[in-house]
Amino acid sequence: MTKDSVMQLKLCLLLIWLTASSQMAIAQQDIQFSQYVFNGLSVNPAYAGYKEDIYVNSTYRKQWVSFPGAPETGTLTVDGLANLLGNKTVGLGAQVTWDRVGPQDIVSFYASYAYRIRLNAEDDSRLSFGLGVGVNQYSISGDRLSPTDQGDPNLPEGRVSTTKPNANVGVYYYTPSFYVGFSAIDIFPSNIYDNAFAGKNNYDYLVTKKVPHYYLTTGFMVTLSEDVKLKPSIMIKDDLKGPTNIDYNIFLLLADRVWVGGSYRSAIKIWNKNNLQSGLEQKDAVSVMADFFLTERLRIGYAYDFTTSQLDNYQKGSHEISIGFLLFNKKRAERIISPRYF
Repeated sequence: MTKDSVMQLKLCLLLIWLTASSQMAIAQQDIQFSQYVFNGLSVNPAYAGYKEDIYVNSTYRKQWVSFPGAPETGTLTVDGLANLLGNKTVGLGAQVTWDRVGPQDIVSFYASYAYRIRLNAEDDSRLSFGLGVGVNQYSISGDRLSPTDQGDPNLPEGRVSTTKPNANVGVYYYTPSFYVGFSAIDIFPSNIYDNAFAGKNNYDYLVTKKVPHYYLTTGFMVTLSEDVKLKPSIMIKDDLKGPTNIDYNIFLLLADRVWVGGSYRSAIKIWNKNNLQSGLEQKDAVSVMADFFLTERLRIGYAYDFTTSQLDNYQKGSHEISIGFLLFNKKRAERIISPRYF
């Protein structure tokens, strides 16, 4: 192990120790994919263009199976370089996400731009700044509600919807064996969604509205042997109001073809939040994951989440499947630079 790898290991272990030693509480926040580690664009617009070739990824998640009205989410992302024969400073990306929770659907579309600054002669280390702009469409389907009083005038009879703008920003730094990123997602203030649905009824009170979320991600790669590599990583997520969530992830890459690993999702107490009720659970879920490269450019993955909170008594876990494909670029032929592990 090199001196740089040892230092990166110490830094990550210190961060994990500091966060794990805090008192914890847990709550559901923004959309959560267990396999986000294979799709960095989903949490940071500055990731656009990281793989350099055009990368297409799709993920579908069925959460809390058998729980009525449980979240069901799908996303499709594509990103790559805008100047494939130039200095590779501009990355572009697009993302469509669909999320259903009970009677509500949210469809989001974002276009991302990343400016990538070259940091060394080998061109395997860059600092990237990203911006994503897009819209969120909110809708409520009255036929998926079960009101106590039939004919309640405050409930929609059919489907009502509205569209609102939003934006994401982020920064991302990487080397061949280390990365760290910070991003702010859905940064427009939530009060722009007040009176979300026009008309005489206040349907907006039925809507779970998006609020700004902040993500800190970091991880590194260590070569254990010729055919085995180790990749630990963490993600800290906060909306400055609810509990601060954290994911601890660890993966093994076997023969550069198979990823196996898992994740533990919990929460941390970084600072006092007086609006939170006492006694919130710290536990959330444990995930087990496996991803396979069917070819050098085609990856398919599966994750299963075991809920560790009291919700475990009312549902049968969560399933998630993802597919990623790196498009071949005839003008550049096959890329011969360092492989992209993040």
